[in-house]
Amino acid sequence: MKTENFIDELLNRYPVLTGNRAEITAVTEALIDLYRREGTLFLCGNGGSAADSDHICGELLKGFLSKRPLTAAERECLATQFGEEGVWLGQHLQRGLRAVSLLSHPGLLSAFCNDVEPSLMFAQQLNALGRSGDILCGISTGGGAENVRCALMVARARGMKSVLLTGNRHGVCEKYADWVIAVPESETYRIQELHLPIYHTICMAVEAAMFGEEE
Repeated sequence: MKTENFIDELLNRYPVLTGNRAEITAVTEALIDLYRREGTLFLCGNGGSAADSDHICGELLKGFLSKRPLTAAERECLATQFGEEGVWLGQHLQRGLRAVSLLSHPGLLSAFCNDVEPSLMFAQQLNALGRSGDILCGISTGGGAENVRCALMVARARGMKSVLLTGNRHGVCEKYADWVIAVPESETYRIQELHLPIYHTICMAVEAAMFGEEE
């Protein structure tokens, strides 16, 4: 299935998102290009948006709709080096897409917040890990999260592209992102309810492009 077909299906189920079609399409195409270049997607957010960051990583780092078996060469390498154990590994491992939640290092986060500056908790990690050509996805329902804003600033300074998932309150983070997917809701829980089908659709389309909708 092509990218536009996934997005058509999304909009058929959620017509309220019709006005977001161009941005959803652009972000999907950018992520496909990112992964064809073997780049990395970084994600960050607070509260429910932190959970969404981890959720997105879960759909990218392993099979989502596709099983994503290892290539024959990858399986052979494991079998050659480790015999029957390598065969078993090759049968169960899946190919993944590079995605890092900036919530995933609690030791670093607690140390940096305590010793340096809490608002830079995501920015510090991105400054250390991000490379030119990578992409940051910041999630802020109100669009004004200071730690997300600072991460977006670092992304731009390091030559990365960025996307903001937000609502219709048009917070300050919008001016720092290359793509803004602002769903037409203002209540936090309703914004989050619309973010989920959007990122599921993007992950499905990216997976299909990268792995051919394997069964």
